Amino acid sequence: MPLRSDIKKVLVIGSGPIVIGQAAEFDYAGTQACRALKQEGLEVVLVNSNPATIMTDKAMADKVYIEPLTLDVVKRIIEIEKPDSLLSTLGGQTGLTLSMQLAEEGFLESHNVKLLGADPETIHKAEDRQAFKDTMEKIGEPVIPSKVVETVEDAVDFAQVIHYPVIVRPAFTLGGTGGGIAQNEEELRDIATNGLRLSPITQILVEKCISGWKEIEFEVIRDAKGNVITVCSMENFDPVGVHTGDSIVIAPAVTLTDREYQMLRTAAINIIKELKVEGGCNCQFALHPTSFKYAVIEVNPRVSRSSALASKATGYPIAKTAAKIAIGYTLDEIINQVTGKTYACFEPALDYVVIKFPKWAFDKFVYAKRTLGTQMKATGEVMAIGTSFEQAMMKAVRSIELGLDTMNLKKLAKLSTEEIREKLHVIDDERSFCVFEALKRGITPEEIHEITMIDNWFLYKLLNLVELEKWLAEGELTEEKYDIAKQYGYLDSTIERISGQKCPKHKSAVYKMVDTCAGEFKAETPYFYSTFDEENEAKQFIERTDKGKKKVIVFGSGPIRIGQGIEFDYCSVHCVWTLKELGYEAVICNNNPETVSTDFDTGDRLYFDPLTKEDVQSIIETEQPYGVVVQFGGQTAIKLTRYLSDMGVRILGTSADMIDAAEDRERFDEVLEKCGIPRPAGHTVMNTEEALVAANDLGYPVLLRPSYVLGGQNMIIAHSDADVKEYMGIIMSHNIENPVLIDKYMMGTEVEVDAICDGEDFLIPGIMEHIERAGVHSGDSISIYPAQHLSERIKRIIVEYTRLLSKELNVIGLVNIQYVVYNHEVFVIEVNPRSSRTVPYISKVTGIPMVDIATKIMFGAKLKDMGYESGLYPAGDYVAVKVPVFSFEKLTDVDTMLGPEMKSTGECLGIGRNLEDALLKGLIAAGFDLKREGGVLISVRDSDKREILPIADKFERMGFELYATSGTQSVLHRNMIAANLVRKISDGTPNVETLLDSGKIHYVISTSAKGRLPERDSVKMRRKSIERSICSLTAVDTAKSLVKVLESGRTINDVELVDITKI
Repeated sequence: MPLRSDIKKVLVIGSGPIVIGQAAEFDYAGTQACRALKQEGLEVVLVNSNPATIMTDKAMADKVYIEPLTLDVVKRIIEIEKPDSLLSTLGGQTGLTLSMQLAEEGFLESHNVKLLGADPETIHKAEDRQAFKDTMEKIGEPVIPSKVVETVEDAVDFAQVIHYPVIVRPAFTLGGTGGGIAQNEEELRDIATNGLRLSPITQILVEKCISGWKEIEFEVIRDAKGNVITVCSMENFDPVGVHTGDSIVIAPAVTLTDREYQMLRTAAINIIKELKVEGGCNCQFALHPTSFKYAVIEVNPRVSRSSALASKATGYPIAKTAAKIAIGYTLDEIINQVTGKTYACFEPALDYVVIKFPKWAFDKFVYAKRTLGTQMKATGEVMAIGTSFEQAMMKAVRSIELGLDTMNLKKLAKLSTEEIREKLHVIDDERSFCVFEALKRGITPEEIHEITMIDNWFLYKLLNLVELEKWLAEGELTEEKYDIAKQYGYLDSTIERISGQKCPKHKSAVYKMVDTCAGEFKAETPYFYSTFDEENEAKQFIERTDKGKKKVIVFGSGPIRIGQGIEFDYCSVHCVWTLKELGYEAVICNNNPETVSTDFDTGDRLYFDPLTKEDVQSIIETEQPYGVVVQFGGQTAIKLTRYLSDMGVRILGTSADMIDAAEDRERFDEVLEKCGIPRPAGHTVMNTEEALVAANDLGYPVLLRPSYVLGGQNMIIAHSDADVKEYMGIIMSHNIENPVLIDKYMMGTEVEVDAICDGEDFLIPGIMEHIERAGVHSGDSISIYPAQHLSERIKRIIVEYTRLLSKELNVIGLVNIQYVVYNHEVFVIEVNPRSSRTVPYISKVTGIPMVDIATKIMFGAKLKDMGYESGLYPAGDYVAVKVPVFSFEKLTDVDTMLGPEMKSTGECLGIGRNLEDALLKGLIAAGFDLKREGGVLISVRDSDKREILPIADKFERMGFELYATSGTQSVLHRNMIAANLVRKISDGTPNVETLLDSGKIHYVISTSAKGRLPERDSVKMRRKSIERSICSLTAVDTAKSLVKVLESGRTINDVELVDITKI
């Protein structure tokens, strides 16, 4: 059935900011859907609060609203735009929950809007825990013994019936938020209380814990006629009990017998038929390891993280197909674009193995609790494709950016065999490495299986790697040994290190094509992975389709993590689009399955491979490119610059030498000296003794950081010798090669500039000012465009310094410069000659397509010829505010206090006619519940006590009840501000914790001179407020802005909604 005639205008809801549990996979799905809908000639209206995405690009939809994803906002957009349909299944949990609420209130019906993809009945049956259980029982599908409860007492009563341990799963939440495994009544009471609060319908499921069973997923697609296909089966390396987002996943499932596979496939098909899903759907099963018993864990009636993985693993475009089904097409009418011949009803077949490996933020959060359970903690993931499990695993480990090239973790080698045996009982992010270490120590796969319940198939595969490494270390490194090691995915440098000998020869990788049908049909869309045999399908493809165009490789940014997010993917994709427009062949190299850049039709060719020196070298040998682009792939791509340049590859844009000049402390100081630009005084040190001398010479406070970092990794502000010793201890444990930088810390206004330079002229689309003063990482600050509080003189100095620096560093393309304005003077903090995380948002609010211009400049275009004057671009009519979003509730024991190390996972944008309106939108979009009454708890460090007075005074005048800890309370009292005294946690009860549990407090303002350690009072208080979903502010400047918004008295319904295609 072709396109439905009653659909003309579709509203697509995006998934909002990137948080743990909902990352770039929905940008990829939403982008595919918008493109599919526009191809059909439909008018597309998009709403999403995340400015860093491709889907919020003006090119993606006819109307684009970067607005808060709240019910009120979506209702207003429906009233303004009058769409006839709403597509709900591509915006993750956020989009699904909003659509469900609109449908249940009757709002959609009263405005004649149809829900596409999944009707309310389907969503209800899949998402409501009780309805899901009833539906499964009706069709005879087994579920785990469980009960839906709405009170803690009922949860405790049921747990006594099924016995501990039990799993708690809240309804309608994302990434397992609020859930967990309880071993006893005390743990259950805690998890249940929290889960009930976090579920939008106050409902949790208490179920028997069956951890240890295998976890298997099926990705299924169904159309309105009832045609169903399974796209892909996936198996978790970790048994049930670890969230699938935190598990190593293998596709296709590898340890099932044919009978088990068919049994679960049939179950998945029966479930999707009963639920009547139209589009993509993900079914999760638990399978008993030795009997044929299984149970359905859950079903997502929408495109999910697993769909992105299944799409990239098979080459089957799930989101695109789901969008076409939603508007009336059936599977036998949709052509599979990878082959160009087969239809979408043809099930993919794989002749390779795919591994997904999660990326966690524990290298950043030293004190976080690393254990894994039913609540997701990973920020992103990488995917590796290989001809064997071993080869794919080796590639995955190299891609994850932990500095590893094998499964050997240095810190595990120090433990005794007994300690390793003990550690196997711990389920954390290092478990797979611990298993590898145990196998090396001679602990048998059978014993490891007993402890971990990881399937023997995986354990014996890892044992192959262990034995290969032993063999490499013994005797002469022969050609035979070398060939086998290459087959298993080892790099030349690794083989040389293990064997202690030079390689007898060098073998470059060849490339195989991902074609969705195991080679039965010729694929039209080239999408490659490396291996080591004779036939290079990429080379054959290039020769067969050569149109004589020059080839350019764009290096992507790898896995999403804190500090390097989706913004860099936005830049890579825009670069590729511009290259194609300029008549070049654009080749992408990246390894992140969630992104638009790794979509099968973004580039002319795609290499799904690790971004390491040797892996990249083979791609260069096969492609023989005209040049490569590194400035859009964040630090991951920048790190390859020097190596590529030494290989004789043309680096398009700023040269390798100049990138080094900006990153190397001494060279950069020379550049500043030459330009006459001041920077905070600083020293370079290599050990703790030198650090103490330098810090005392500069005078506290000082800023410590390793050179060459992104996202302020391991960066801190030290106030005393003790701080310096603690941090140098942590940094030295990472065996650094590069020095540590120590700077005088200045508490000024931080200002950021992204500029485009062509070697002669330069263009600054806008100056951004941060609300939080210097010392809070730029990625965690609220950023305002255009800057609101800078004098004309300061702006002129910033423009002039930007001109001098871009000229001196000979920047060709983009550069990001951070300044601090202190005592009416401008100092430079750092210069990055690459794209930055602010590029997408500035491009959207100024209307200047920064990446497109920068890409054209790399090929010789000039700003003047494109119609741009040198200097600062005139400011627009709107104020835009970028507000960071954190995922603290998922990361236990992490201190939420903001500092020089980046902690946010994503961001939202608020656009308004003035600062207050933009700030109001930004804060609401970021999840702030702007309550106008209730309690405010204040506990600040001595240096903030003077500044907190006007803020406290304003809260009091607005009728809030103030509470404060002793030091803060006495300062407030002396200044005639009434506040109730609250005891600190260590002073007995009732105290701060009891107050936060009481529900009286709506805002917490907490700053402390020292943080980080989970046992400190201040850290416990901030953690408690996050766990109780209380709005917690850890910088005085943020609190000031919040008060401003509350004082204005305006709500989201009072401010204008902006379609950015009109800006």
